[in-house]
Amino acid sequence: MSSTYQDNQYRGKLEELSLLFEISQILDQSLDLKQVIQPVLTAVTDHLGMLRGTITLLNRNTREILIEAAYGLSPSERQRGRYKLGEGITGKVVQSGQPKIIPRISEEPEFLNKTGARRARQYQDISFICVPVKIGNETVGALSVDREFVGESKLQEDVRILSVVASMIAQAVKIRQSVMEERQQLLEENDRLHRELEERFQPSNIIGKSKAMQHVYDMVAQVSKSDATVLIRGESGTGKELVAQAIHYNSPRAGKSLIKVNCAALPETVIESELFGHEKGAFTGAISTRKGRFEAANGGTIFLDEIGDLSPMTQVKLLRVLQEKEFERVGGNETIRTNVRVIAATNRNLEHLMEETAFREDLYYRLNVFPIHIPPLRERRDDILLLADHFIGKYGESNHKTIQRISTPAIDLLTNYHWPGNVRELENCIERAVLLSVDGVIHSHHLPPSLQSAESTNTQIHGSLQETLDNLERELLMDALKSTKGNMARAARMLDITERIMGLRIKKHGIDPKNFRTRS
Repeated sequence: MSSTYQDNQYRGKLEELSLLFEISQILDQSLDLKQVIQPVLTAVTDHLGMLRGTITLLNRNTREILIEAAYGLSPSERQRGRYKLGEGITGKVVQSGQPKIIPRISEEPEFLNKTGARRARQYQDISFICVPVKIGNETVGALSVDREFVGESKLQEDVRILSVVASMIAQAVKIRQSVMEERQQLLEENDRLHRELEERFQPSNIIGKSKAMQHVYDMVAQVSKSDATVLIRGESGTGKELVAQAIHYNSPRAGKSLIKVNCAALPETVIESELFGHEKGAFTGAISTRKGRFEAANGGTIFLDEIGDLSPMTQVKLLRVLQEKEFERVGGNETIRTNVRVIAATNRNLEHLMEETAFREDLYYRLNVFPIHIPPLRERRDDILLLADHFIGKYGESNHKTIQRISTPAIDLLTNYHWPGNVRELENCIERAVLLSVDGVIHSHHLPPSLQSAESTNTQIHGSLQETLDNLERELLMDALKSTKGNMARAARMLDITERIMGLRIKKHGIDPKNFRTRS
């Protein structure tokens, strides 16, 4: 064996040891693959003369092989490098756990060039080496390189070196793979929870799946777990009390009392005593000490409905409770502390009341910590039939009647009506219809006259506008003459027209006043 051959072997061993030592130092700095992969690939490039290199990882959940890090590839080329198990050279190496050498990729039909990084004119002299990255017996990815063809024996030597490098970075690859999969699982879990929140979170006491109500459910879910003061806004009959109940029963205070106070239903002389209690002898009729609603709600929630109707003096005392969490009973000197969550509701324009100095600005801002707007029923038409079905079940059961369906004309009336009374009006309409139904069907004629249309009552307007106006004018003239027993002068005054115009109109319509005179 010549000394030159021995010298070359010796230099090769030194280069290999130098490469492995450099990689070990890089890996000692961090086991985060993102931090070490580029220096590792650069070191391999410097020692092996690599043109391109990639580390691919197998996602154990999706069974897809993706490029995690690369050298010599553009971002778009990296993105295209996706393989299934057994697909292409990379897929076969990960599937089998055995390295593969392609001396000339131009001669290998299984080489897919998915990244598009190799140009056709370069194929002739490019070799591709792919070795598995293994943890024990499990293949977790692959390390692959492109290099110029240098002969079969040199490629075999490269496989040996790359296999050693792959085993050195395997631990970092495993950690990165676990992080990647955990992140994917977290993202999927986050998406699932968001979908469940959108699709499943719905207070059990509220009916509705419309987008407008879904926003309300999201707000309820967000605020329920806190102690923040909530101000529920919305028209009368929209279900503000139900939202207050949903907040309370989904909160940590659910095991405590929910005390409801309708501020508009109590006289001004009584509301203060109701809220804060009174001492014996505080006023005429106060024969004993009485706890107020705030004391009764201690540890729980108090719902103040129609908050816009509170008197100015009561507003001052309520503001103190919100700020200081304390109050005195009417006629008492003892300061009582309370731990109560306040939920208020109103259908009035508090901003307009503030401009008129009928509602305190400081109280408004104390109440308006977390506002929730309940949409009127006309803005959530998708919920009308859901609500109707709910009320049919409710009143069918209470009246021992089985309602099987709503007729199509009735559905049209329900969905086209503007519902000024909101859900409360709909409930009353359905209760009435259930009582009137005799065949298990809600028909259009079971609904109140306010919902009826010209088509449903067969009262469409016939003829021209002028004919309709003439008929109306004739009816008004005849009604006035009936009331005045044919006295044209009195009839003219009743209709607020002159006697001359009265005469002309009577002549036009061929009306004889004598026909309305009472015969003696």
